[in-house]
Amino acid sequence: MSATGEQQIILEMRDITKTFPGVKALSGVTLKVRKGEVHAICGENGAGKSTLMKVLSGVHPHGTYDGDIFFEGHPCHYKSIRDSEHDGIVIIHQELALSPYLSIAENIFLGNEQATRGVINWYKTNAEASKLLTRVGLSELPDTKIVNIGVGKQQLVEIAKALSKDVKLLILDEPTAALNDEDSAHLLGLIRSLRAEGITCIIISHKLNEIAAIADSTTIIRDGMTIETLDMHGAEKITEERIIRGMVGRSLDNRFPDHSPTVGDEVFRLVDWTVYHPQDPSRVVVDKANLTVRRGEIVGIAGLMGAGRTELAMSVFGRSWGTKISGQVFVKGQQVDTSSVTNAIKAGLAYASEDRKRFGLNLIDDIKHNNTSAALGKISSRGVVDQAEEYRIAEEYRRKLNTKTPTVDAVVGKLSGGNQQKVVLSKWMFTDPDVLILDEPTRGIDVGAKYEIYTHINALADAGKGVLVISSELPELIGLCDRIYALSQGRITGEVPRAEATQEHLMHFMTKEKEVAGR
Repeated sequence: MSATGEQQIILEMRDITKTFPGVKALSGVTLKVRKGEVHAICGENGAGKSTLMKVLSGVHPHGTYDGDIFFEGHPCHYKSIRDSEHDGIVIIHQELALSPYLSIAENIFLGNEQATRGVINWYKTNAEASKLLTRVGLSELPDTKIVNIGVGKQQLVEIAKALSKDVKLLILDEPTAALNDEDSAHLLGLIRSLRAEGITCIIISHKLNEIAAIADSTTIIRDGMTIETLDMHGAEKITEERIIRGMVGRSLDNRFPDHSPTVGDEVFRLVDWTVYHPQDPSRVVVDKANLTVRRGEIVGIAGLMGAGRTELAMSVFGRSWGTKISGQVFVKGQQVDTSSVTNAIKAGLAYASEDRKRFGLNLIDDIKHNNTSAALGKISSRGVVDQAEEYRIAEEYRRKLNTKTPTVDAVVGKLSGGNQQKVVLSKWMFTDPDVLILDEPTRGIDVGAKYEIYTHINALADAGKGVLVISSELPELIGLCDRIYALSQGRITGEVPRAEATQEHLMHFMTKEKEVAGR
């Protein structure tokens, strides 16, 4: 649908301004969404995208912001999410809000129970849930517990829950950030089918290729202000580069900083590393993996979902995952003991998890405590932390990595994704490791912040560190790494130097099933 057509405007937000203590998050933002379209909202981390949607949905209630909201032509004064849902506006946040130990059906109708005189009709609950699951293309039984299904299926449950509320406007905040390619494609297909039913969708996403594929209109927000709204089906062909120019205020002709590596001696070697599944000890997840990293070198690990990339990294770093682990780890030519996280850190290893919110950071603590948490001994004497030194070090890393926060006393959970990732990097840089394992280092981060993270990764290599990068994005590995290993079904099936690295070449190795390529 063309954004320039005569479609009815279902939503209009006029001059929305939202201020938090010391920060103006939104400044005069204006947004128009037409009925039955998919409207994308783009912007760098911290641009104000999620804040705008929280204003719309009543998370930030009327009276806490300036400006006007009109939905289906009527002024809106939402005081809560329940108020906006009553009008058919439903938001699905990036952090899914499902109760893990309740069933799918219970989650779908939580707060909207199928009850008569206070007694829940379980037959009706499960029957209605089953209809909704069919509608979103999820073949799970309604009584399946949320904890037993993956993130992709949980997203579909959230959408089924929204459909149970007679949704007119569905807002999806980074819906595919944690999904694999197959789940992402299914979700985008579902959004298209909802559009065909006349349901309007607003989608916030950093994945510009998905926006180009699905959006009818795209509004770009920068520094809390509306920059422009693009008609994705108009005369001008809207490319990813065109969207990036609006997001960052400049053209990112090269999304990766120039880097000429200075590669030294071998700093890390993994020999015949084998790991079995913790719940199924008969299942091999990593099968005799052998790899090396040299000083000043950035080495990638490519693999499809389920190939064993994260399992490999976590098992090496303190045996944090897996059972019946065997093989050898060498750092600077010496075999080391990595049987615990403490031992792994002492051996010179650092691991930045793909799930920074769950494993990488303490979200309710401040930056300085997060920054020093992996190496408190460096700033302690007889068990007492030198708080002045802790502050000085955290401030030094804040400046070095350009973390956007007025103070290192700020709570980490309040930072944008890109700035949280900088705190993770700072934490592990402070341990002064020989080898850094970075698992999905730019997941959920916008293109401008990605460029900064790449610059810091290059700087780590230039400082003589060995860097091992795991990423689901092949262009990222190709643009960043000096060598790339391909992993398939737990086996290293190929090793590709930068000069020969193409997506097709890597995919050839990533889909190999049996043979292991010779070194």
